[in-house]
Amino acid sequence: MEMSRRASGMQASPIRRLVPYANEARKAGKKVYPLNIGQPDIKTPKGFFEAIRNVDLEVLAYADSAGDPKLIEAIQDYYKTYDMDFATDEIIITNGGSEALLFSIIALCDPGDNIIVAEPFYTNYNGFSAAVNVEVKGITTKAENGFHLPAKEEIEKVIDDKTRAFILNNPGNPTGVVYTPEEVQMIVDIAKEKDLFIVADEVYREFVYDDSEYKSFGNYPDAADRVVIVDSVSKRYSACGARIGSLACKNKDFMASIMKLCQGRLCVPTMEMIGATELYRTPTSYFKEVNDEYRKRRDTVYNALKKMDGVVCEEPKGAFYVAVKFPVDDAEKFIIWMLTEFDYNGETVMMAPLEGFYATEGLGKDEARIAYILEVPELEKAMKVLEEGLKAYPGRK
Repeated sequence: MEMSRRASGMQASPIRRLVPYANEARKAGKKVYPLNIGQPDIKTPKGFFEAIRNVDLEVLAYADSAGDPKLIEAIQDYYKTYDMDFATDEIIITNGGSEALLFSIIALCDPGDNIIVAEPFYTNYNGFSAAVNVEVKGITTKAENGFHLPAKEEIEKVIDDKTRAFILNNPGNPTGVVYTPEEVQMIVDIAKEKDLFIVADEVYREFVYDDSEYKSFGNYPDAADRVVIVDSVSKRYSACGARIGSLACKNKDFMASIMKLCQGRLCVPTMEMIGATELYRTPTSYFKEVNDEYRKRRDTVYNALKKMDGVVCEEPKGAFYVAVKFPVDDAEKFIIWMLTEFDYNGETVMMAPLEGFYATEGLGKDEARIAYILEVPELEKAMKVLEEGLKAYPGRK
């Protein structure tokens, strides 16, 4: 029996599809450094677990489709620290940032419409869009200029009468770019002129380094009716398994459309929302400690990469990823070879090939994403293994 063209046309996740190779490498006795996925090893704040342990319920009932009112209130208070004010009915809790993104695409686009993304981009934008017959069109950015956006005229060339929205990740995954206030203003201006929405994926908001200036798309009152803020506790509080995300938007029609989708899936898990409420009450000192730790990890990986012959990358300014161009024939083949054919003192490295992070065919074939989510001593060893692997790879260019 045949599957639908939608499902058949979706790409398998470049972040996860090579996991079987890593599993086999481990079975063979190799130590694998998992730099393919943004799963932080930072400890989840204890308040999350304590809140769940202290729950005293006789019935674990459905929650409101919009989410737990206490969690919504906690998110309102959090946004105020970034000079953003959202009413109670302007925030909806979702099953992770993933559902927030998927629901946004469904609410904004009909089959055959398109969204504009800066490539390389978070690969699931492709998967979510393909599932509902929406095209992803890429604005190509390059490592040589830190993956910053091209000129306004170049962006406008990609827009057509089927374009409904931008989806932009700031700070960026997989590039680590932090858009300047001027770049954010440029996108706001284009969205207003072309009557487009901006779906702002800002889940890495806290991870900005080197005093880089960060500004949210939610800080522009003149675009408030067309900005959708996607958020999540996954990376911010190292709570990926909680699957708690949110949407914030002042456009009443958009929120009404999202609510229909939320009612169809009933609700977000009650217990996780109780825990997430406490996460949003975590002291700000937590972010400083975590930010300092990621900056050290960034420096470890970036400094090592810059010393490797033939490797091209620019210093990431946010999130916890770096996009790397390798001197190899094919990055995916190189990663598979590292897992199946190579080890250095019984160790090897797993990364995510970047070709699937592009909309433009042919781009990213020799690139990979490294997630610096391990402690510094582990990253130092992983970078040594990678360096030796590049020297030994038979497909090196």
